[in-house]
Amino acid sequence: MTQDTINKILQFRDDRNWNQFHNPKDLAISISLEAAELLEVFQWSAEDVNCNEKMDRIREELADVVNYCVLMADACGLDLDEIVQAKIKKNNEKYPVELAKGSKEKYNKLKKS
Repeated sequence: MTQDTINKILQFRDDRNWNQFHNPKDLAISISLEAAELLEVFQWSAEDVNCNEKMDRIREELADVVNYCVLMADACGLDLDEIVQAKIKKNNEKYPVELAKGSKEKYNKLKKS
C-alpha cells in the first residue's frame, strides 16, 4: 500500500470529521466486524473454496478491513510499514524455510529433519 493510498483513507476520515469517533477500541471492533463480513462470503460455499463468483464482494470486504487497519494504526501512532516489516522478521525467525516450506504446522510443531 502506498503512502498516497494511506493519505486518501485518512483524508476521507478527516473530511467528515470522523477522527473523533476513531479510538483504538472501536476501531478494533470495526476490524473484527468487517473481517466477519469477509468470512461470511465463504459461508456455505461448499467445494468453491475460492468463491470466484463472489470476487467483487471479497474485494469490497477486504478493502473495508484494510481501511480500518490503516485507521487503527493512525489512531495508535503506529507506522504500518514498520510494524509489518517487524512481523515479517519475527515470522522468518519462527518459520525458517528449511523447516516450514510446504508445511502447515504451527512453529512449535515444526520438526528438524
